[in-house]
Amino acid sequence: MGMPSYTPQDAAVPDGIIVIERGSSPQALGPKFNRTAADVVRFLLTNGEMVTATQSLSDEMIELFADELGAEIELVDPGQEQEVELQKVLDIPDDEDIEHDDLPERAPVITVMGHVDHGKTKLLDRIRNANVVAGEAGGITQHIGAYQVIHGGRPITFLDTPGHEAFTAMRARGADATDVVVLVVAADDGVMPQTVEAIQHAKAAEVPIVVAINKIDRENADPQRVLSQLADNGLVPESWGGDTMVCEVSALQSIGIDELLDNLLVVAEVEDLRSSPKGRATGVVLEAHLDVGRGPVATVLVQRGTLKVGDPLVAGPAWGRVRALINDLGQQIREAGPSTPVQVLGLSDVAASGDNFVVAPDERKAKSVAETRERWQRDARRGRDASVIAGGARLEDIFEQIQTGESSTLNLIVKADVHGSLEALIESLRKLERPEVKIGVVLRGVGGITESDIQLAETSNATVIGFNVRPDRRVRDFAASEGVEIRTYEVIYKLLEDVEAAMLGMLAPEYEEIVTGDAEVREIFRVPRVGAIAGCYVLNGKITRNSKVRFIREGTVIWNGEIDSLRRFKEDVREVAAGYECGIGLSDFQDLRDGDIIETFELREIPRV
Repeated sequence: MGMPSYTPQDAAVPDGIIVIERGSSPQALGPKFNRTAADVVRFLLTNGEMVTATQSLSDEMIELFADELGAEIELVDPGQEQEVELQKVLDIPDDEDIEHDDLPERAPVITVMGHVDHGKTKLLDRIRNANVVAGEAGGITQHIGAYQVIHGGRPITFLDTPGHEAFTAMRARGADATDVVVLVVAADDGVMPQTVEAIQHAKAAEVPIVVAINKIDRENADPQRVLSQLADNGLVPESWGGDTMVCEVSALQSIGIDELLDNLLVVAEVEDLRSSPKGRATGVVLEAHLDVGRGPVATVLVQRGTLKVGDPLVAGPAWGRVRALINDLGQQIREAGPSTPVQVLGLSDVAASGDNFVVAPDERKAKSVAETRERWQRDARRGRDASVIAGGARLEDIFEQIQTGESSTLNLIVKADVHGSLEALIESLRKLERPEVKIGVVLRGVGGITESDIQLAETSNATVIGFNVRPDRRVRDFAASEGVEIRTYEVIYKLLEDVEAAMLGMLAPEYEEIVTGDAEVREIFRVPRVGAIAGCYVLNGKITRNSKVRFIREGTVIWNGEIDSLRRFKEDVREVAAGYECGIGLSDFQDLRDGDIIETFELREIPRV
């Protein structure tokens, strides 16, 4: 016999959209609909969900109850309702009282997207006319940057993002930073799956698209095929009677760059981009990281007003008085107006990419708003962590649980070098979820993998994922003793492939990484015609000439390569054991600092059983 149907009370449900916080309990949810907690619990019971009055509800449970009552709801993250009140405290300025045509023009803000290896980074590089990303690991931009160029006497601002994942993650947080998307498509490869995804994301954001067909200098380049593929995906070129601007370029040969910039200015003119440089500044955080010497550093894009040194600033849960502003050339400046990217020093904490920032009326209000936000976010995280820690599986075990018909949760602790990479990773991992496998992110953070990460992984049965960050030997030993799996990556697509392969039970034979030695840099020597030599003390294992090596600063990988030279006193040697001093020359890395760690390693294949 089936459960009896549940009919809610006759009290009228409030009109309009009802804003509900995710994770609300029946006690908090009921009154929103003029119902009691008992009504919510009783209804969910009739639908096979056994909950208590104080238990956090899933999105599906909340939506089910709302549908039953015929109510229209909007689910928001915890704290968003209160955010409206905080905006009043900050007294955020706007341009509503000024006619649009009376506002000054501003520089267009351009985001460049496209399939990996299609030349996005090289194109950005060529436009800036400086090879700022030489040696970057393929697949994801290591540090999101932004810069401004002058073309035809007019400024254009470029944002360098890891791709459409980060672009969409920022927009999901309300960050509307981009005016035009440049879609890079290789003339020899054509439109690829990631190209299609980028098109979809740009269209969803209702941002104009200008296509740059790159690598036209190659012998097998076929621009006409690319035009046909673009048209198939809803981007009909102007030459075919459509409205999509298409430029043929070669980032390598510097062909067509000026024409591309001309077209971007034409699009900007059509969009009629304007903003007031007067008053307190508002804008968006593009990237943020913790710098060893300078503290929290945030790269921000000013969207309205003028940001000045000394301004009290609040960005998400971070706040502070602007101690310094640094432009894209590394110069300290006194102020930055609309469409200007600038690094900000002086914040209390590392802000998140996509956080909106505003100059507060005074420092007291900035601190109060930031601390309130931080408290809400901490409470929200605590609730989320409690829900994912309830069960889990490691990467190695996940397929076995799927085969037994269980619905599994793959718990992950995700650490990355910068916020932009972190946001892109989380968004990409979410897309891998399937009905039988959920991905629970127990903790996400910027910085090296620490012992506290291992402790949390052990209690929550989570795998630790590191993107461009490394654990030191003490952390590795602790993880081994606790049975915690650490996986580190430098290319985002390899990380995603491994997670997806684990879900399919097709994880390839693993290469076990054996750390053979690590040494601490204690002194730097400058040798004419040779460069910097690191005077080191070998802490563990042994350092061998020509071995694979990574350079670690504060837990973050800043360079990979090989040991070029190894000396004891004035003699070249093949290896140096723990407890001895040596001089190490690296193949093409000169940015040495005292306290840095040089870690050598080798890879050993472990076939899966």
